[in-house]
Formats: sequence, C-alpha cells, structure tokens
Amino acid sequence: MTQSRVIQLKNIVLKYGHYTAIDNVSVDFQEGEFFALLGPSGCGKSSLLRIVAGFVEPTSGAVLLDGSDMTNVPARNRPINMMFQSYALFPHMSVEQNVRYGLEMAKLPESEIKSRVGEILETTHLTTMARRRPNQLSGGQRQRVALARALVMRPRVLLLDEPLGALDKKLREAMQLELKRLQHEMGLTFVVVTHDQEEALVMADRIALMRSGKIEQVGSAAELYERPASRFVADFIGRTNFFEGVARGGKVGIPELGELRGDIDAVGTVTYSIRPEWIRLSNNRPGNYENCLEGTVEEVNYHGQGENVMVRLPGQAQLVTVLKPANEITPANIQNGSKIWLAWNGKDARVLCQ
Repeated sequence: MTQSRVIQLKNIVLKYGHYTAIDNVSVDFQEGEFFALLGPSGCGKSSLLRIVAGFVEPTSGAVLLDGSDMTNVPARNRPINMMFQSYALFPHMSVEQNVRYGLEMAKLPESEIKSRVGEILETTHLTTMARRRPNQLSGGQRQRVALARALVMRPRVLLLDEPLGALDKKLREAMQLELKRLQHEMGLTFVVVTHDQEEALVMADRIALMRSGKIEQVGSAAELYERPASRFVADFIGRTNFFEGVARGGKVGIPELGELRGDIDAVGTVTYSIRPEWIRLSNNRPGNYENCLEGTVEEVNYHGQGENVMVRLPGQAQLVTVLKPANEITPANIQNGSKIWLAWNGKDARVLCQ
C-alpha cells in the first residue's frame, strides 16, 4: 500500500546574503515513517528542519502539509512539534508538570489533560518518575521527558534535532531503539536530524544524505549503503576502499594493479569502491574470485568483533582496509609485514561516476 505524503518540500532555497544554505531542495516525508536528514556539519540539515517547523522562512520554495501550503503559517499554528538536543525542560517543574505544560497552555479540559499525560508517561516508561525534577534524572530519562512532552500534544509530525547527541555511546544505542519503538507504536511521522550515520541507519525507514545545501541521495539505509549514487555517499555511509581508474569493456583499469571487475555500467574515469567486509584474505592466491590482488600487511587492529587488517597494494598511496571477522571458519595467518592475497567478486563492488 502506497503511503501518503504528510509533508512536501518543493524547491526550497535559503540564502543569507550571498551564502546559499539550502540549494533547491525537494523531498517528501511520508505518513508514519521515520525519516532522517543526515550529513556533515554545515550541510543545511538543521536549517531545513527549522523551515519545516516554521522557525525559519525560506527565501523561495514551498512547504506543504497534507497538500496545503504552510510556507507562511507561523510555527505555533502548525500541527508540528520539535524536540531539541538540549531538551529545554523546566528545572523547577516535576516530570508530570513538564509533560502537561503544553496541554495547559492549550487550555484543554483537566480530565483530558490527566488522561493524555497518564497515557504518555506509561508509554515512555516514566510513570514512576512523575514527581521527580529534571536534576534527579539521568540523561536518558530527561530525553524521554522531552519526548513525552512533545508527543502528548499529538502532533502530525515530530521533528528531532540531534536528539541523542548529549548521551554516551551505550545509552545512545539504547535510546535509538526506544525512539524507533515509540514511533512505531504511535504511528507518527518522525523526522530526525543527525550527523551520525549509524544512528540514521538504525532508526530511519528512509534517509536523505545532504552535502553543501543539496540532497545527494534519498533512500533506505540498504539502498544508500549497497547502491550509493556518488563517491560522497559511499564514503559517508559506512567504510569503503576507493581506487581511481578508467572503465572500458566491462572492467576498470587501475594504474599498477591491472583490471578489476565490478558492477560496471560506465565508460571513462570512475571511482571503484569495495567495502571491507566483502574482501577475503588468503595466504595463497584463491581460485574462485574474480578479483585477486597481492599486498603486504602493514597493521592489524583488534576491535572485539574481529580485526581491521590494513594492507599496502603496489603503487597505491592509501592502505586497503579489510574486515576479518572473529568467527571466520578458515582464517588466514596474518602478521605485520607478511604477504597476503585480497579477493572479492565483481558483484560486491560499485563503480561510481560522480
């Protein structure tokens, strides 16, 4: 079943004098999806989120909500809530008072306020903390209070600007799953801004990767990771190894390495990309792979789930990274300075023209 588009951004441009912060961006957010605006600092993702919220007016372009033009509608009149990284909780109020504040300002009946607050506190696992103040809570608990305060208003869309940036790694990973659970249970559209690719890959149904005010690619996490549209996308999402070469006759010629097979539908200068997890290591030249190169082990880094093996290939300035899993059935014998064969199949590589 096709999802309906809740928000449509059409040809959004945002300029500050001669500087273009957002450059002709068009993208849709669908009903009930978790959408991530991902990109490096300064790419325009937070500015785009503020345009959706109504805090910033675009230089040109349109913001549509359920097909209606909301471009010039003030933020307070949009059925959209925004949660900031700082959480902005009232320190003198309890958890319950923080959560009910927006409903009181909207002058809802007391009976409805009590019902909504009780329901959202239970959903966000805050019922037992209702009387505590923010300074009596952990970072993750304060994050849930800010989330509950936004969700209790029952917005059409919830916007989240770097919501997990202030949390440590373990808590951040737990809250990624918590946010996804809440979004799924409530069926709301969530739009999150993040510079953390892992965060986007875990939480989002679709991702828009931005660079320099433009969208490089929109798609699912698997689409961006497995079928990147450009070198920038391949480099930003996950880790990969790049070789510069010339494509012709279904192969890519790499200086001093010879010809490599890959997912090739191009002619001319290209970038050849192969992810570390698709490369196999062997002490002897393997006979069942399309691409085989011999190199020298320069470094081995242990990281619990396996080892990152750094290999120097002839004539290449950059080391090749290979992920050697800890549970490999027949692991190669790897030592610094030793010769090693790298092998992979062409279907696992990507050839990029941009």
